[in-house]
Amino acid sequence: MKQFFKYVLATMVGIMLTGIFTFVLFFLLMTVVALTSGGSTVQKHSVLQLTLDGTLVERAQERIPFAEVMGMDQGNDIGLDVTLKAIKAAAENNRIDGIYIEGGALAADYASIEELRRAIVEFKKSKKFVIAYGEQFSQAAYYVAAVADTVMLNPSGMVDVHGIASQPIFYKEVLDKVGVKMQVFRVGTYKSAVEPFIATEMSPANREQVTAYVGGIWEDVAKDIADAREISTERLNQLVDSYIALSEPKQLVMEKLVDKLAYIDQVRATLRALTGQDKVRFARPADLMDKDADAVKSVSDHIAIYYAEGEIVDQASTRSIGGATEIVGKNVVEDLDKLANDDHVKAVVLRVNSPGGSAFASEQMWRAVQLLKAKKPVVVSMGGLAASGGYYLSCGADYIFAEPTTLTGSIGIFGLVPDVSGLLTEKIGVHFDIVKTNEASDFGTVSRGFNPGESAAMQAYVERGYAQFLNRVSKGRNKSVADVDSIAQGRVWTGRQALGIGLVDKLGSLDDAVAEAARRAKIEKPATVAYPAPKSWLDQFASVAAGGYMENHLRQSLGVLYRPLRFAATIEGRDRLQARIAFEPNLN
Repeated sequence: MKQFFKYVLATMVGIMLTGIFTFVLFFLLMTVVALTSGGSTVQKHSVLQLTLDGTLVERAQERIPFAEVMGMDQGNDIGLDVTLKAIKAAAENNRIDGIYIEGGALAADYASIEELRRAIVEFKKSKKFVIAYGEQFSQAAYYVAAVADTVMLNPSGMVDVHGIASQPIFYKEVLDKVGVKMQVFRVGTYKSAVEPFIATEMSPANREQVTAYVGGIWEDVAKDIADAREISTERLNQLVDSYIALSEPKQLVMEKLVDKLAYIDQVRATLRALTGQDKVRFARPADLMDKDADAVKSVSDHIAIYYAEGEIVDQASTRSIGGATEIVGKNVVEDLDKLANDDHVKAVVLRVNSPGGSAFASEQMWRAVQLLKAKKPVVVSMGGLAASGGYYLSCGADYIFAEPTTLTGSIGIFGLVPDVSGLLTEKIGVHFDIVKTNEASDFGTVSRGFNPGESAAMQAYVERGYAQFLNRVSKGRNKSVADVDSIAQGRVWTGRQALGIGLVDKLGSLDDAVAEAARRAKIEKPATVAYPAPKSWLDQFASVAAGGYMENHLRQSLGVLYRPLRFAATIEGRDRLQARIAFEPNLN
């Protein structure tokens, strides 16, 4: 028997040592790959390839080496920051002859697509070619590709131009069936973030605002597409209404939505002719990034671009491989304090892309912006969403830029507290009793809903939060509280509409915001450095063990359903006071 245990123990030790050796070898191999994969030399007569297939995000995370080999799906995120820099660099790089846009199923907010499209238009001033081809173009991909010199479509392909629709999701009947009631406290005629939990359709006020911003975004998108393809907006809308996405590809040529039908081999032949080479040499956006220059900038005088992307929360609750999904209030406060006290940082551009979230965290970040602004210029660049808490964060800056299709405003506050007593007592059979010293001792208990006194106190709490929000906007935008209240009430506006009512200062891109910050800091040729530093691939790999992989997989699988369903599932762990957009726009 002793001999048996000795063999068993030896086997176990051998397996453990083999596992440890394999693990160490694996990490050493990945480290070598990471250290030796920095940048590649771009050959003469190369073509910058932009693949519009995946999700366009503010910043894509560094790819994990060998992730696919290990069965890890990292998603297909496209970093807007790297892509914009690459397009600008390609215009000045004499080794790049042109840009090749490969269309696909691109998903993005319209403001981000608009910024990408504008960069292509600016690139064309270099007199270099822009060729676009797709087996299929989603509406977002086509919006960008339409500005190309030549748009080619596979003879069996599709251009899915269909207009814009918003389809909010409502959960009331599901909650009723399981015995859960949402207790709602809100301020603002248009503060419709709570509607999915208390109704089965949009309220008239919500329908009014959704109709306004959906129509406003499509008006901009349709005009841009029509201008690029040299047709009238009226004709484009007629084609969209006739389900042009399902039409014969030849009709797309007749209607000038595409220039020619071609197979991929014919596209390659076109690119070979344009570059005068026997073989097409493609360059990726990452190939045009000057990493050494970025390292120099980080220790010299520069403008900081601080990315605030995702839902606003008090504490981090999500780790994902697929990119940042949260703005953690206390982290942002610490980061902005460091930027305020960094003598090399001469101005800060806040790049805000957020639907809002915790009102408490939004207030703390507002304060941090005020302290930062006291020391150096602060300019905001709004992405696809800078609404409610996202606008709270932005409103105190020196100057605010938005894209025409940005969704912003939504100045309002709400509280949403679930009453699960029906589920626990009536459905499951759990009963409660209570002994307490004070009237408020069991405030917020799961055993019952709010009584009238508690409801009144909660409503007053929400109204104080709204009054504070109005005050912050009033001071930041130099408007009276009454004027702000008249355009607040939780209403969502497009960037173009927000400009007309004074919520933003100018329509423009991130580059425009950087230029304004440089002007205010009196810097002629500003260098820029992005903050906070993106996660390394090692940090991302570590997050897999913490459930980040599953979180990212759900985000990729559920698409537009991910954020509303996740909000519903985590509602009890959130700040009771929320400053967030009229739930999920679900624009498609």
